[in-house]
Formats: sequence, structure tokens, C-alpha cells
Amino acid sequence: MDLRQLEYFVAVAEEGSFTRAARRVHISQSGVSAQIRHLERVLGAELFDRSTRTVALTAAGRAALVHARSALAAAAAVGQAVDEVSDLIRGRLSVGMVIGCTLTPLFDALAAFHRAHPGVEVVLTEQNSDRLVEEVRAGALDLALIGTATAAPEGLEAQTVVSERLVAAVPARHPLARRRRLTLDDLIAHPLVCMPPGTGLRTVLDDACAARGLHPRVALQASAADAVVDLAARGLGVAVLSASMVAAHRDRLTARPLVDVETPALLALVWKNGHHPAVRVALGHLRRSFAVTDRAGGEQP
Repeated sequence: MDLRQLEYFVAVAEEGSFTRAARRVHISQSGVSAQIRHLERVLGAELFDRSTRTVALTAAGRAALVHARSALAAAAAVGQAVDEVSDLIRGRLSVGMVIGCTLTPLFDALAAFHRAHPGVEVVLTEQNSDRLVEEVRAGALDLALIGTATAAPEGLEAQTVVSERLVAAVPARHPLARRRRLTLDDLIAHPLVCMPPGTGLRTVLDDACAARGLHPRVALQASAADAVVDLAARGLGVAVLSASMVAAHRDRLTARPLVDVETPALLALVWKNGHHPAVRVALGHLRRSFAVTDRAGGEQP
């Protein structure tokens, strides 16, 4: 038995006629009759009393009708469930990423999402974190990976994926390399190389200095961590980064913790409540990717 046979059976039962049922299901009367006969052979019982001029259900037919209708309703529910996620098939996912980020779990998650839902158009844009937050709030982006100094920007949902303290990084010949630990007072005596305003690292640095009435001298700014490292390695200033950003450059720079900057720089996923199915599925891929990855070089909190 198949759903088509059940559909024809219900149509005949409800129409009280093979002719009207045939018109309803858009096939010939003989086709309907043949399918009903096949269904009766499968069930081992006649479903209709054909001894009269009108079509009437037998006792077996009446018993079968309830379950046939339930089976057709269940099949319709399956189709409806697929329709509810049809946005995943024909949708669009707009993702923002903080400038200079090379966090591989993000790229891994987007690749996994694309493989699972190839019909979704994935759009990835770079911007500073402040702008990304504005665009998520405005609905221009579905979700974003941002650097921030707060756990959750106002009005948005957030999940922290990286939390790190700031470090100062200098070449081995630099005077600060001989110190085991540094303070902000030690730092501001030298020109700095750091991320631009709008990034999580810069926000943490600026807020910490402002709280102590200090005025750092930012000599050079770069959006990419590797560029900050290159500039500091050439002696153009003290780099202010996170520990993981410097880890891959230990042969060029010596990192020292800033002991009086307690607020960590965060890398977080942010999104709005009420997101569409594509966002929910993408967040699942992102969470799994970040959960199984320790840390990848080049993050930009």
C-alpha cells in the first residue's frame, strides 16, 4: 500500500462516487478503481459495497477510513515541517567578522554550514566591532564575530568564544623585555602599536587608561594582528595584543602581561533574538566548531 492508494480511498469515501473521486484526484475513473482494488487485495478485505447503485463503505472500509485519514495527515505534517525550514534552502545568511580576524573555527563553521545547506547564500563582510554591532541591531547582519570588552552588547544575544588578558610585546633588545611583569605606567612611557578604535583590544586598553587618568601615545595602528607584530618587531613601538596573537611570533617578540589590566578582551558571537532558521543552524555549527577548537593563531579580540 502507498499514500496514493490511501488518497484515492479517502476521496471515494468522501465523494460517495468513483466518478467524482476521479475528478477530485485528476485521474481516470478506471485508474481509481484499479488502485482501490489493489489496496483491497493488500488488506484482504473489500472496502466498498458495490452491490448497490451508490458507493458505500463496508465495515472494514469504515475502520480503515480513520487510519487512512491519519496517515495522510501525518504525511502532510512531514511536508509542512520541511516547508518551515525552506528558508534554509533558499535563504541568505549575512555574517560579519571583525577586521583582521583569521580565526579558523569561524571559517570551518561556515564551510560546514555551506556543505550542509548549499542553497543558502552566505555573505561575509569585515568591519570594526562597533559597526558590526550596529548592523546586527539594525538587521543588516544576521550575526557577527566581534571583539568587545563587555559580555553582551545591549539588545543583543552573545556567546563568548575567546577571553584573554592583554599583553605588551617587544623585541628581545627592548628595555621592557627585561621586566617580568608590566603595568600601564610602564607601558605609556613608550610609543604604542595597537588595533584601531572600535576593536575589543583597543576598547579594553583605552578604558583601562582612562580609569587611571593615563594618556597612552599610540604611534601606529593596524587592523591585522600580524601587521601590529611586524611594526613592533621593527622597533616602531610596543605592541598591545592578546597572548595568543603573540604566541606564533615568539622568535620575534617577547610578551609580558599587563598586571593592572584585569578586564579581558573578548571575542564573541552576537545576534538578535527571533533569528530565522538559517541563523539558528549556523549558530549550531559555530558553537560546535569553537567548542572543539582550543585557540587558533591570529584571533582579534
